[in-house]
Amino acid sequence: QVQLVESGGGLVQAGGSLRLSCAASGRTFSSYAMGWFRQAPGKEREFVAAISWSGGSAYYGDSVKGRFTISRDNAKNTVYLQMNSLKPEDTAVYYCAARSSPVAGIIDYDYWGQGTQVAVSS
Repeated sequence: QVQLVESGGGLVQAGGSLRLSCAASGRTFSSYAMGWFRQAPGKEREFVAAISWSGGSAYYGDSVKGRFTISRDNAKNTVYLQMNSLKPEDTAVYYCAARSSPVAGIIDYDYWGQGTQVAVSS
């Protein structure tokens, strides 16, 4: 079992930055690939980014490539999402997720956090 708690959301102006954190419980954090997803009101959940167990591989959704960076610190059981050059269309609830595989991917996540709200004003 893995429990995930996101933090770092908030209100920011367009062009600004935020860093989201996701703290995981459990001693096997390093064996899980991790991902970030988001869901805006009235829209489907969208893949944002994923990172392998070692941090050696990372993948991004097309809408955030070049602006967002995913990273992890296995010693702290934490995964991060650095979000730069934010746009109003980035407004959503952001969810952290853990995948029972060391390989990063877009689907098949087993554990989810409760989400943190990000709002970007124009």
